[in-house]
Amino acid sequence: MGGSLVASKEVYRVALLIPLCGAAGIWAPSCISSAQVAVAELNNGDGIRGRRVQLVMIDAALEASQPIEDVINELIESQLIDAIVGMHISAVRQRLSKVVRQRIPYIYTPLYEGGENTPGLFAIGETPDKQLGPAIQLIQERYEPKSWALIGNDYVWPRSSHLFAKRILRDLSARIALECYLPFGQLDMEPVISAIKHSEAEAVLLSLVGQDAVIFNRAFGQNGLHTKAVRLSCSIEENSLLACGAANLERLFVVSSYFGALKTDANLAFKEKYYGLHGEHAPVLNALGQSTYEGMHYLAGLVWDYSESWRQMNSRNNQAVSHRSGRKSNQEHRSDDTPMYLARADGLQFYIEKDLKT
Repeated sequence: MGGSLVASKEVYRVALLIPLCGAAGIWAPSCISSAQVAVAELNNGDGIRGRRVQLVMIDAALEASQPIEDVINELIESQLIDAIVGMHISAVRQRLSKVVRQRIPYIYTPLYEGGENTPGLFAIGETPDKQLGPAIQLIQERYEPKSWALIGNDYVWPRSSHLFAKRILRDLSARIALECYLPFGQLDMEPVISAIKHSEAEAVLLSLVGQDAVIFNRAFGQNGLHTKAVRLSCSIEENSLLACGAANLERLFVVSSYFGALKTDANLAFKEKYYGLHGEHAPVLNALGQSTYEGMHYLAGLVWDYSESWRQMNSRNNQAVSHRSGRKSNQEHRSDDTPMYLARADGLQFYIEKDLKT
């Protein structure tokens, strides 16, 4: 990787870490396209601190052929990258946090389990306390499920999210009928579908990633489980809807701080720039793609506002960083001002049902 690059003081190179293969590879086109919009905007101005911005694409999938720690360490040591914008699962972030060690800024963009406090690493995505509490309560009030099944991949984000969900459900007097964690790349969902049937759960909290969620939802719909249980997810996005098929999406709800269908001023401006750059057949807009756009601008704002002190800062400082975003109009990031919406799958699109912060 490093051999194809030459150190430059004229170019500000950002390693864009996204999964290019495996279960989460379905996210890649939207993430790349969204980051490219931010690069175009930055380079139409002063770049980042007067240097032209260039993306260096790196496969951050668990299934990638090279260990991500080795790739990143080599690039940092050789001064071939100046920063990281990462849209990948938390297991990869935890590994990389031990390698980057404040040498370059590291912006982590997707939803995650919370609690990240590594100096020089900035997690800007939503966390379970912001997402799950209001959404579970609304589902509980509307459908009155007596019991829930918690289904996720076997790593830190689903387990932490489900731990939070169990506390909420206990307070709402709902029973946990099933809790199940699956390895990545699970192709046969029939055993877990059968377990949900036998559990008689009336609601499912789904924390599977990428293609795993697609395969699950196809099996769920084909078995007619939507007539017995409502589904709630924090991670399903517009690419996944297209892959699942409309017939398999009935009574599927998603809670997120961004949807392509949002009619906010911030999103309308983002969409105009996105389709202006990539054309009408661009990859679909979604929360994970938008996060790379916001992450690039957050990086630019961070190194402008805190050119030296960023090394001592972290995600919990709640510092204001001026930057552009597709999910909110104000251009400062604080963890307590993140918008949150509940949407329902309506065919192959999302219909925004409720702003959970109003």
